[in-house]
Amino acid sequence: MDLIIQIVVIVVHIAVVLGVVLTHVAYLTYAERKILSDMQDRLGPMEVGPHGLLQPLADGLKLFFKEDIIPAGANKIIFSAAPILVLVPALIGFAVVPFGRDSFFIGSIEFTPYITDINIGLLYVLAFSSIGAYGILLGGWASNSKYALLGGLRSAAQVISYELPLGLALVGPVLLSGSLSMKTMTEAQGGGFWHWYVITQPVAFVIYMICAIAETNRLPFDMPEAESELVAGFFTEYSGMRFSFFFLAEYANMILVSCVAVVAFLGGWQAPLAALDFIPPIFWFLAKVYFLLFFYIWLRATVPRLRFDQLMAFGWKIMLPLALVNVLLTSIVKYFLN
Repeated sequence: MDLIIQIVVIVVHIAVVLGVVLTHVAYLTYAERKILSDMQDRLGPMEVGPHGLLQPLADGLKLFFKEDIIPAGANKIIFSAAPILVLVPALIGFAVVPFGRDSFFIGSIEFTPYITDINIGLLYVLAFSSIGAYGILLGGWASNSKYALLGGLRSAAQVISYELPLGLALVGPVLLSGSLSMKTMTEAQGGGFWHWYVITQPVAFVIYMICAIAETNRLPFDMPEAESELVAGFFTEYSGMRFSFFFLAEYANMILVSCVAVVAFLGGWQAPLAALDFIPPIFWFLAKVYFLLFFYIWLRATVPRLRFDQLMAFGWKIMLPLALVNVLLTSIVKYFLN
């Protein structure tokens, strides 16, 4: 009986986290359209529901009932599997994200504000997030379209180039906290905002954010899609629900990398001052994540797209050396302080 209860608790945890994440993904598309419209002095979605609040639901229904077309020359199995290979790793990463501090009880059953806490949580997120690049590459190749293939190849080159400095940027917080567990990393930053790793690792934070934007194919690093050059890039030939899987994966990855940034650099659920600890920890976590997501959208409205050669040169000649130097200096300082 105890085993059945444990399984039910785990299933409830997963259902709640996935439900919240997918709701955020849907309304992040709405928020982006409204914020961009405000920045460009227009209204944005206004027709479906009050101020367009039901627009994500209308978009989802439209994509669900839209005809699903597979090109005649496409590799049907890989073409169908690629969107799943992109979406699933993006959602799996949320299993180890600690959204709050305190567990609570319903009867004698304990519920935690995270699905699980493993001692290699950060490595787990990085490992699964890198799998999504295979889905993009395979989707571009299997489509039998020159635009999709070019988008897939660009994405592969971009991910390889920026995953290295992104991983190295996270080495600093790992060295300072002494753990790969995201829960332990958050707890190590308690006591006020001056203990947050963004204060002691500002270079690593900037490197991480730039690389995270490149990893999620967002402006100014959206070369794999590049509408003005490649129509829609790697998902040019996709329609219906398969198209929506790519769309959902992009926004889920935005939320995931923002959650990792909050945990690794911004104190996770920790309040900026001890006097503010009476506010629920999940509020602080979500406030920090929303701030970073707003920053994503703000960049899209502000910064033009780079050329592909500029993107690659920036990754290998600037980001990677800076990340390596930061790891070296952090290691030396940590050694002598200990």
